[in-house]
Amino acid sequence: MESNKLILDYCKNFDYIMNTDFLEGDTLSNKLVEIYKNFIFKVDIRNEEDLKTAVKLDEVMGKYVEDYAFRKKLQEGMRQIKVKRGAADIIRTIVDGLIEIFKKYEIDATRKIYISKWL
Repeated sequence: MESNKLILDYCKNFDYIMNTDFLEGDTLSNKLVEIYKNFIFKVDIRNEEDLKTAVKLDEVMGKYVEDYAFRKKLQEGMRQIKVKRGAADIIRTIVDGLIEIFKKYEIDATRKIYISKWL
């Protein structure tokens, strides 16, 4: 129980993510929130790599909740995530895939510079 409280200190978007109401029938968003919750509460806070992954996942899910364009991009990208049969940790594989989609989105978003006509 104590480790759950500690992980929430690192996951700043937890309440925002958990209290978001998605559209009725949006099962993918609800599943992503469930994966998020399962992953962060399973993290060993003594393992620095797992902790960094949890913080990054918190950032990804925060962006998912607030940015419609990213939400659509992530939903499309989820089709590309491959989970091998017999994978040791399926949730970890999905989380790593979500983070990779987020990284690609950030790169694409920073490359697009819009110049107004009036300049």
